[in-house]
Amino acid sequence: MEVVLGWIGLYAPLALGAIGSMIGCLRGGMAACGAMMEVESGYGRYVGVAAMPSSQTIYGIVVTMALPAVISAANSPGIFALGILSGMALLVSAYAQGVACASAINASKNKPEVFGISLAPAALIEGFAVFAFVFALVLAGRLPE
Repeated sequence: MEVVLGWIGLYAPLALGAIGSMIGCLRGGMAACGAMMEVESGYGRYVGVAAMPSSQTIYGIVVTMALPAVISAANSPGIFALGILSGMALLVSAYAQGVACASAINASKNKPEVFGISLAPAALIEGFAVFAFVFALVLAGRLPE
């Protein structure tokens, strides 16, 4: 049973990060489509902002690759805890970033001069995802073989 938990933990950062990215990009993409219906130009920047939550999937891939490939009874609990917790952090940050991106798109649609500053909340959320990513990598190196 412990080995099964290790395998779940091994795949969790990628799977949960991807789920969060899908939800976040959906939320941002919906706002981008709505904005494009109301403006005459600047479509590319809306699409770019809507794609911002996709970075959590990349972080999940890297964390998954950094975890030990050999699953044993000794390292399974650590892999499970690290995988699930880092995956949840990536999922929630991607969702929150999607909401922040949607707000930025809506704000800049009505007032284009605030486009840059409206992305500050999304950038802050990305910072928290990077914290979870980096510390997952550090802790992955401390797991027993």
